[in-house]
Amino acid sequence: MTDPLITDGRTARRERNRTAVLDAVLELFGEGSINPTPDEVAARSGVSLRSVYRYFDDRESLLRSAMEHHFLRIQPLFSLEIDPLDDLDRRVSALVGQRIRLYEAASAVFRAAIARAGSHSLIDDRVRERRELLARQVQELFAPELAALGARGPEVSAMVDVVTEFESIDHLRRFRGLDVDQTVAAVGHAVQSLLRPA
Repeated sequence: MTDPLITDGRTARRERNRTAVLDAVLELFGEGSINPTPDEVAARSGVSLRSVYRYFDDRESLLRSAMEHHFLRIQPLFSLEIDPLDDLDRRVSALVGQRIRLYEAASAVFRAAIARAGSHSLIDDRVRERRELLARQVQELFAPELAALGARGPEVSAMVDVVTEFESIDHLRRFRGLDVDQTVAAVGHAVQSLLRPA
């Protein structure tokens, strides 16, 4: 008869090792390697290559699992709790703050996910789901302003979404060299300009 303590210990060790492997992938993403090899992951995690392949069927399932692991961790950052009838300045500030926090927490994983999305339907679905969630937040959060813009409402909603999405923030941070405060100010100003009637 198998000792339950031994079985529980093995299960816990397996889960620790699996988590170490996923964290190693995320670290490599963070260092700019959007397509790390199982050998690199094994070396980084301290888990044998054989064990990496025991936990994950192939490189694709390893990378997909790491992305899902990370998105589950940051899921609370996707929530935006502010009343759509609150003051516009406060709503803009809440939205921009949320998008910057998401960027800071997940930029490396977003880059890797976007790079792989076109050729991997599961990753593509996850990226699309998150984009749709963020787009709905814009529509709901600024419903009064968008309604007041009449026929221009959908266009403005799309533009607010573009200004606040990952690629725009990434461009400001990495290529324009803006720090967090400058990015918050630039994105906030752009959103305010779009939503205020001409």
